[in-house]
Amino acid sequence: MFFLRRIICIFAENYFMRRIYIYQKEGWPKFYWDKEKIAQALLNLRYLQGELIGKMSVFGFELQNDTHFSTLTNNVLKSSEIEGEYLNTDQVRSSVAKRLGMDVSGFVNSEKKVEGVVEMSFDATHNADKLLTKKRLFSWHKLLFQEENQNSNLSIGSWRGEKGGEMQVVSGAMGKERIHFQAPDYSIIDSEMTVFLEWINNEKELDNILKAAIAHLWFVTIHPFDDGNGRIARAIADMLLARADNISQRFYSMSSQILIERKDYYNILERTQKRDLDISDWLEWFLNCLKRAFAQTDNNINKLIFKSKFWENNKNIVFNERQTKIINLLFNNFEGKLTTSKWAKINHCSQDTALRDINDLIEKKILKKDEQGGRSTSYDLCF
Repeated sequence: MFFLRRIICIFAENYFMRRIYIYQKEGWPKFYWDKEKIAQALLNLRYLQGELIGKMSVFGFELQNDTHFSTLTNNVLKSSEIEGEYLNTDQVRSSVAKRLGMDVSGFVNSEKKVEGVVEMSFDATHNADKLLTKKRLFSWHKLLFQEENQNSNLSIGSWRGEKGGEMQVVSGAMGKERIHFQAPDYSIIDSEMTVFLEWINNEKELDNILKAAIAHLWFVTIHPFDDGNGRIARAIADMLLARADNISQRFYSMSSQILIERKDYYNILERTQKRDLDISDWLEWFLNCLKRAFAQTDNNINKLIFKSKFWENNKNIVFNERQTKIINLLFNNFEGKLTTSKWAKINHCSQDTALRDINDLIEKKILKKDEQGGRSTSYDLCF
């Protein structure tokens, strides 16, 4: 009798262990959420979105293009950085500029890998109204991994297969691994993705912002590829957000905000994937993250406006090339404090030249010494 009870306990334990993930729950993928709470959050977000787009619409063509260019560049860089992959900033800028039809003289050449990531991002957001199909997803995957060695175990441009083994999201040193998530078996991916794509292309009642949040979670839970699932999930979300904006230009970067909140991002994904089909917490987090992305963009726009006014107000003051370069950098989230040595390094000039440049700007009331002091003198804009 003891052995029978033990066998039953082992069976029950294994049975419930196998059903810990959201895709194993009865009713999958029929998600539900606190409709009243999410509807209010969505309403507030739509108001902020309208304010942001309205604010951009009254600005000049040049400012709109600058913001669009900066947003696209950051979105590509940050989506890869979330996964621990750091692309060359100058190469990404060059690739984005080329696709926007900008003058690329003076820009660096981009590697195929960078070109591929940028091309995927562009297709998602600039062809947002196109159907999302298996063929399109496979082409995105090929773009992400077009420089991958042919001997790689990755299945490129197709769903993951048996050779990849179990698909697990794991952290920790060898021997102390922690499994955060185990994806569905490869054998059901095609049927799961058929349902997902049918929903993406035919669900017309949901707000596209809400749809972006659901699609992001749903896709990354299926985890259909050997690698690149996070980046493609964010590209799908960007595609739906572009539909929600209903304009051709991009003025905010969700990936940039997710990178800032990366720890929370992974935590909420893991919690949601181990719960039932109530995804209220995930939706609330996604909407709030997007809200913070809007706020960051608004802050950046204010800086651009201030920068534009600065140059207009000081158009009669003569600045040399080095001074102009540093002033623009100070308007664009300059990292750390401005010192004489940093000025010299950025401009490839001597310390004496740097100090003369700085003192000239102090006399013109453009720069001031930082009152906080420190081991070395630093400087900031006067306003």
